[in-house]
Amino acid sequence: MSVAQEAVRHAAPADRARQRAVVARWARLALLLIFVVVFLIPVYVLLVTSFKPLSEADPGQAWNLPKVWTAEAWTVAWEKLEPGIVNSVLLAVPGSLISAVLGSMNGYVLSKWRFPGADVVFTLFLFGMFIPYQGVMIPLVQLMVNLGEALNIDLYGGIPGLTLAHVVYGIPICTLIFRNYYVTIPDELIEASRVDGAGMLRTFWSIMLPVSGPAFAVVIIWQFTSMWNDFLFAVFLTAPSSWPTTVMLNNIAGAQTVPYSQQMAAAILASIPTMVVYVLLGRFFMRGLMAGALKG
Repeated sequence: MSVAQEAVRHAAPADRARQRAVVARWARLALLLIFVVVFLIPVYVLLVTSFKPLSEADPGQAWNLPKVWTAEAWTVAWEKLEPGIVNSVLLAVPGSLISAVLGSMNGYVLSKWRFPGADVVFTLFLFGMFIPYQGVMIPLVQLMVNLGEALNIDLYGGIPGLTLAHVVYGIPICTLIFRNYYVTIPDELIEASRVDGAGMLRTFWSIMLPVSGPAFAVVIIWQFTSMWNDFLFAVFLTAPSSWPTTVMLNNIAGAQTVPYSQQMAAAILASIPTMVVYVLLGRFFMRGLMAGALKG
């Protein structure tokens, strides 16, 4: 066999392998494109329906583009949702920040300033993640009423009580995220700060907080989304004047006809804040969420 024939014989399998790799790559891209299209179909229906007049907004014309483009539905949806959006901002912004601070403190103590029984305390924290909302609603309402009377403040029926419920209910997952993140930070840094005379709070402020950005991003996204999208706690723990966006969105309905265009516009308005938060902090999300996955 000549040298040229030998080269062709060895090159053929390599060419076939490259062809299979190219085909596999294009097949994956096509599959991903199909998934993207399927995912965006509801978004398309939301958008085109929100710009239709009420006469065109019905399920039979859901796929059609508007014959007459109008922003009337957006104006009406904003007027109906504005009080709820304000209440949701008053709930989700301070609630997510408070949850992040408390979670970081708990995670710091449980990972770097361990004490006898720390593992038991951490396990009890984790049990709190598995308590269903429905199982605590009645005692939670009673607790809010009694606590408000004891402190002479209006906890039940307002945003402060709803915020407190979400913060307390979010402590387990926030503690878990920060604890797993802080485990990845070398203990030598803590020991060095102790040698330099720094106490617990000084070490937390000067050593841990400056490197906690990814964990804070994860917790803030998680808690902000949970609080903004909550419906069950909001229905049970707030009065009509304090209803957040989800409850107001649920109440956008007509007596005789369903205002689909207004509902679609309101749904988009209600989802914008969570999308903005994720866009701003999303690049830290996976890094903070995966921290500690292989250690601790």
